[in-house]
Amino acid sequence: MAINSFRVSDTELISEELKNVLMSISTTRKIKGHTFLFQEGEDASELYLIKSGLFQISKLTMEGRELNMRICKANDIIGELTLFTTDAKYMLSALSLSDSEVLVIKKEVLEAELVKNAVLTFEFMKWISTHLRKNQSKIRDLVMHGKKGALYSTLIRFTNSYGVDTDEGILIDIHLTNQEFAKFCAATRESVNRMLSELKKRGAIGMTSDGRIIVKDLQYLRDEIGCEDCPISICNID
Repeated sequence: MAINSFRVSDTELISEELKNVLMSISTTRKIKGHTFLFQEGEDASELYLIKSGLFQISKLTMEGRELNMRICKANDIIGELTLFTTDAKYMLSALSLSDSEVLVIKKEVLEAELVKNAVLTFEFMKWISTHLRKNQSKIRDLVMHGKKGALYSTLIRFTNSYGVDTDEGILIDIHLTNQEFAKFCAATRESVNRMLSELKKRGAIGMTSDGRIIVKDLQYLRDEIGCEDCPISICNID
């Protein structure tokens, strides 16, 4: 089996010079599993480079329902959307899914470093713009296609981030409960159960003995939501 390694980490998308700046002004912090690194609405004074572990990035909907936006892993940067804003608040929440370690970068220190170098400032803001596009595309899928479209879009994104080619199809090589899938769609667990059952009946997906999903007909999912063939840098779950 081979992992579909389309999506690369954030530090692979930035220059060595910018990466070195981030490393040089950071300190290390350990985070226990199932605790918040930061929460939506809190004052934002730091951003983080993940050294180890997984983080679930989420936002509350108008109805107060949790909407998962990303799952981030080692060498990803989180908390980045507050840079160069006054009275900054975190726009999203970051929950550790396991014991983790992060590099902590003070917002004002990074801003001061970037101001010294216009090229690095442009690079960082361009990188932030990509993340905003990713978030907007996920919300667009939910608004335009409803819960069903959001689920299909989520499955497509997971194949791009955690997909493993098998004889049966693309295995999503990460353990998620239906409740956790529901949070990526702002839906209930019961509705996700029904939609996944329908997809299994159609032969579009299958399940492994330990509960992981195999996408057998990726094109069906794409056709159902009018997939626009966004680049992998946008169409992923990280």
